[in-house]
Amino acid sequence: MLPLLFSHQACAQSTQSITNPTSVLSIFLSLLVVVGIIFSLAWLMRRFNVTHAANGQMKVVASMMAGAKERIMVIQVGDEQHLIGVTAHNINHLSKLETPLAPAGNGQEDNGADFRQKLVKAMAGAMNPAVKGEGNDKQ
Repeated sequence: MLPLLFSHQACAQSTQSITNPTSVLSIFLSLLVVVGIIFSLAWLMRRFNVTHAANGQMKVVASMMAGAKERIMVIQVGDEQHLIGVTAHNINHLSKLETPLAPAGNGQEDNGADFRQKLVKAMAGAMNPAVKGEGNDKQ
């Protein structure tokens, strides 16, 4: 009989806490904060162009900021490379490059492979201290 009485009190308290105006306000404000965080992250992703993906036919080889909202870019379309100017309102073709630039992805892939090798050595050294001494020969 006693546990049944306590469970009824707990149920009544939880019902009162949901209908309490301060808890409803707290829930609403928490929801607004979460929605605000989602919108601010979406704005940041759009502002910094996080979804910068290239398909097989066209890719950005190099890019440089020329002002607050202006960029100069080298794009590769097939085997040709073009220099373009990008502003907030339009895109202008500046020149076709006679001698193509090396794609920026090659250097980044090399850096990624170098980082991968260093990470593997560090992890191997953490798991097996005998390997750590072998990995320090180059450094």
